[in-house]
Amino acid sequence: MRQLAKKTKNLSVLLVEDDDVIRKRIANTLSFYFKNVYEANCGYDGYDLYIEHKPNLCIFDIEMKDGNGIELVKKVRKVSFEIPIIMISAYSKEEYLLELINDNINHYILKPATNDKLLIAISTALFRETNEKLSLRKDLYIDLESNKLYFQEEIITLRKREKEFLKFLFEHKNKIVTYEMIQEYIWGEKFMTDNALKVFIKELRKKLPVDIIANIINEGYKFK
Repeated sequence: MRQLAKKTKNLSVLLVEDDDVIRKRIANTLSFYFKNVYEANCGYDGYDLYIEHKPNLCIFDIEMKDGNGIELVKKVRKVSFEIPIIMISAYSKEEYLLELINDNINHYILKPATNDKLLIAISTALFRETNEKLSLRKDLYIDLESNKLYFQEEIITLRKREKEFLKFLFEHKNKIVTYEMIQEYIWGEKFMTDNALKVFIKELRKKLPVDIIANIINEGYKFK
């Protein structure tokens, strides 16, 4: 799995598992492959960590003490339908599998989550992501492995929040990204004022070689 380690060395992963022993064992394995490993023992904390860190991969237990892990998936999917998600469970219940298909789950692991099972799942879930470009316009794309924005092979320097906003806008390109969604996903726990958002969009537009951000008055923004 040396090749996998090369692909994931600059990526981050979120692990949500309420069994402390299992979580620590899996987290220890993940630490050899990922730059950052974020851990939570419940869905509530897991979702907060997801919003705060925007990991490249999520690994969730289905059945946790604070509720069904599928509910956590549904919350994450409201923010991003593209983030790779791996589910782990002690049971292969048909109703779970049906819901997981509907929620665009990338891989499903039955416990015990051995290292082999885990690494195969990671490789499967991330393979498409780490070998694709997010094409925003002709000659304008985000390299999903390096997380850099390119225009005609030239790097456009953007801040982290600006890149996250462009990816978020693209993932919801057929919808309006509301102010509330931007507050939760881009600003997180920091309060977003109307003026701060306007300045943010104005500065981002100046950096982009093409106009891809549409302003929907009193609602939010949309990918053109």
